[in-house]
Amino acid sequence: MRTNRDTSRVWAYLRSAPGTYAWLMILFFTTVALHAMSPEFEQHFLRQRSTNIHELSQNPVRVLIASAMWTDSGYWLPYAALFTVFHAQAERWLSTARWLVVCVAAHVLATLISEGALLMAIRNGMAPQSAVNTLDVGVSYALAGVMAVLTYRIATPWRYGYLAAVLVLFTVPLATGPTFTDVGHFVSVLIGLACYPLARGRGKTWNPKETLATLRG
Repeated sequence: MRTNRDTSRVWAYLRSAPGTYAWLMILFFTTVALHAMSPEFEQHFLRQRSTNIHELSQNPVRVLIASAMWTDSGYWLPYAALFTVFHAQAERWLSTARWLVVCVAAHVLATLISEGALLMAIRNGMAPQSAVNTLDVGVSYALAGVMAVLTYRIATPWRYGYLAAVLVLFTVPLATGPTFTDVGHFVSVLIGLACYPLARGRGKTWNPKETLATLRG
């Protein structure tokens, strides 16, 4: 009987964030598909779905969508954990439609801005011409944007500590040895923070102190 109740709770939780877990399921199947490819073919395959400068100039809409359905790490479980901790919480809080707006805005705008910065670097001789074909797939820009918008989910003063941690996480790489993806991640955070209008009026903020008190009984 307990097993049935636990299973029902799990399914209820999954249904409460349908967008998150549908996306995660797609990533599961695409990760399995990548493991079946040879390393050489995998690189060629992913590059055709990459939001690099060349592909963006040829098929912008296609690659902006396709790039978010693949990862180049070869590991799925870390994404399952990150999606549950961040995406699922944001979707349940904001609603699926608002959460999707944050994801799309962060993914698309950060991609275009970071690739634009890379294009300027190529034209100024600061990056090689071959960088137009750089492999750039994954879900990290959307994740960074969602991590940032969750700042508004947390009650003060805990909110400021969380925001500081997010800013340090994405600012340190940008300050110490920036790549175009570091630029993209930082832009994603700014976009997530700019999504405050979507978060306004979404119910009571989460207070970690109250949660700890409840757990202690």
